[in-house]
Amino acid sequence: MPWFSVTKEVAMGTAMLGVAFATGVLAGKRYPSIFFGASKSSKTVIGKDSPLWQYILDHSLREHPLLKKLRLLTLDHPWGRIMVSCDQAQFMANLAKLIKAKKVIEIGVFTGYNTLNMALILPDNGRVVACDINEDYVNIGKPLWKEAEVEHKIDLRIKPASETLEELLAAGEAETYDFAFIDADKESSNEYYEKCLRLVRKGGIIAIDNVLWSGKVLNPRKDDLATQSIHLLNEKLLRDARVNISMIPMGDGVTFAFKL
Repeated sequence: MPWFSVTKEVAMGTAMLGVAFATGVLAGKRYPSIFFGASKSSKTVIGKDSPLWQYILDHSLREHPLLKKLRLLTLDHPWGRIMVSCDQAQFMANLAKLIKAKKVIEIGVFTGYNTLNMALILPDNGRVVACDINEDYVNIGKPLWKEAEVEHKIDLRIKPASETLEELLAAGEAETYDFAFIDADKESSNEYYEKCLRLVRKGGIIAIDNVLWSGKVLNPRKDDLATQSIHLLNEKLLRDARVNISMIPMGDGVTFAFKL
């Protein structure tokens, strides 16, 4: 699709992605097998202890005090390293604000850091449909949602995300969402993407996390279903005429798909 036919919001978002690509870093996460049935090793280009990484945070991160509080609480958790990187969360919130998002889908909540991140930037009548299968993790963040006075914006669904997405479609909510973030079991990523594509409006954004999978996508093993699923979706997205895309080396790699 030619540049001049893209909406103003998408064009501006793509420009922002170019800046992010220039400064993006890999700060890998690990998913325990008990969490979403997937696992990966932690691998970084710029280590978390690097002075350059700290410089990036010191000169770009504008973290709400309650987001910081939840991030620190999450990092104390045995699986805290699987949390979305704070710089990536901030970037997604900026994109959501850019397109004046009111309705957001999040697939994979963990302790609710990004759920709070999104709820904070939505208008008072905004809504985050937050999908997860483990409420124990979510309970860590719930008190912070309440303290931030955004609890009423969060529609938490503790059940398989595929069921929730089907319920939203059955309720006639197709093409009414502005932003979707997919960060759950990788074997189901294609299913989540297809359903989110039906739920997100034209000009909306779907963010797909862990698209680099700590570099495993370079040589996916035949017996590694998670890596195979990520790689196949990456190949599909490259050729998907329904969206414009940018793959960004931020966090463990994130692809932004802009629905045409």
